[in-house]
Amino acid sequence: MTSKSVLLDRVRPAAEQPLLRPGVDRASIGKLVREFYFKVRKDGRLGPIFAGEIVGDWEPHLEKMTDFWCSVILKSGDYNGRPVPAHLKLKDVTEADFDIWLALFRETAAELFAPGIAAVFVERAERIAASLKLAMFFRPGSAAAPPNAAGST
Repeated sequence: MTSKSVLLDRVRPAAEQPLLRPGVDRASIGKLVREFYFKVRKDGRLGPIFAGEIVGDWEPHLEKMTDFWCSVILKSGDYNGRPVPAHLKLKDVTEADFDIWLALFRETAAELFAPGIAAVFVERAERIAASLKLAMFFRPGSAAAPPNAAGST
């Protein structure tokens, strides 16, 4: 093994493993998705954004999100969408909206799962939100160098 491959193994995150626990299955994930989006639809800020995008029957979106979360949590491979392009077209979304989204998601996960399991859902949601925020809002040269960047103290 070369020193370069050893270094890459140190910085490359380990592949996520499926969360195989009793009570974590498509049915419980579907319940999380439905209860979460019920809260989103009632939220004064997020509700109108989603209502503008999802008109009429919400069930296809809820099933797609269930597929997405089954892929994230169970590694089922059920989801084959493209989240970044779907979110890039949302012109009314702000970075602060992700904080609302995460708060509602944390609350819902905590209501439905034991703390350790809820923490896995939340950790993955936080990473997804961070990735989407980068894709939607990061513009090179528009912000100061991140902490620990070369030349910063």
